[in-house]
Amino acid sequence: MHSLETFAQSKLAELEAQNLRRWLVETDRDAGAIAIRNGRRLISFCCNDYLNLSQHPEVKDAAIAATRRFGAGAGASRLVSGNHSLYRELETRLARLKGTEDACVFGSGYLANLGIIPALAGPGDLVLADALSHACLMAGGKLSGAETLIFRHNDVAHLFELLRTRRKQYRHCLILTDGVFSMDGDLAPVSALAQVAREYDCWLMTDDAHGIGVLAEGRGSSFVSDVKADVPLQMGTLSKAVGAYGGYLCASRAVIDLIRTRARTLIYSTGLPPAIVAAAIASIDIISRDTQLRAAPLQKARRFTRAMNLPLAQSPIVPLIIGDPARALALSAMLEDAGFLVTAIRPPTVPEGTARLRFTFTAAHQDADIGRLSALLRETV
Repeated sequence: MHSLETFAQSKLAELEAQNLRRWLVETDRDAGAIAIRNGRRLISFCCNDYLNLSQHPEVKDAAIAATRRFGAGAGASRLVSGNHSLYRELETRLARLKGTEDACVFGSGYLANLGIIPALAGPGDLVLADALSHACLMAGGKLSGAETLIFRHNDVAHLFELLRTRRKQYRHCLILTDGVFSMDGDLAPVSALAQVAREYDCWLMTDDAHGIGVLAEGRGSSFVSDVKADVPLQMGTLSKAVGAYGGYLCASRAVIDLIRTRARTLIYSTGLPPAIVAAAIASIDIISRDTQLRAAPLQKARRFTRAMNLPLAQSPIVPLIIGDPARALALSAMLEDAGFLVTAIRPPTVPEGTARLRFTFTAAHQDADIGRLSALLRETV
């Protein structure tokens, strides 16, 4: 046997023994909160399409029309010939929604963070990241070559202490955090982080993948206070509440011009298909006008947390910590037998000892289904 095969089989066996091996399961989505898996229609509580916009007739029609007009693919990177005319329209809408001068769209949220952070920080600089920041923020910090330090989750005092003792040793400092933490559903103290960043001349960057569309009238985590937080780098994705695909950065015009010039994941990636960009434009238009739709996912999540006697949800994401990966998998299988799709989240996605069921709530979830789900969980967990 080739040594590569031996290596792969050994690693898989090791993961299997820890209940940490992962599998791709064919799953089709239908209108509303329905997922079709193994021939069964399940009510999905693990989808990030919070507003169900990927299934919205206006969004699908916009994608079809763009494909007919521009074709199926962009054909090249944005800096060559893949910068089709829909990009400018999308970036203008994003900047308006986020209250910035300009925006830049990337191929995905992961690509955005791998490109933005190394374009702004490098050797001789300092990156400070929240301990529960998304993996792509951490990866971007490593790629930058800057000194990277971790501050305790949502602990502004710890961040302050790190800056007090270390900031003067570095040229520039970049502070990284999720706006809404993807596995816990809690919010970053964005306003407090912004105040500390100003005091120490740091650049605050928030990953608002799970905030846009569902918090603060759809504008996201930088707007949850009465006054917009001073966040010069508002990053996010178009693949959750926006229901399409891609990532973005909203910032000043000068910063966006620099990113377009220096972000390697933009320079060396083919542009998004026209259909995807058109779908995102249509979704943002809906988010901007539909107050009831924007509010629904958080309302549904809070209905669930009240029924489960859990802390009141801060976002559409609610974790139920189980601890043991095998038990989390068993509970996920039990829920699937009962007609609910809820994925077990295990290390290394979450810290050791915190395997969990991660529930996400969408505008399309029915209150009766939330009631049945919570009743079943109260009996078994």
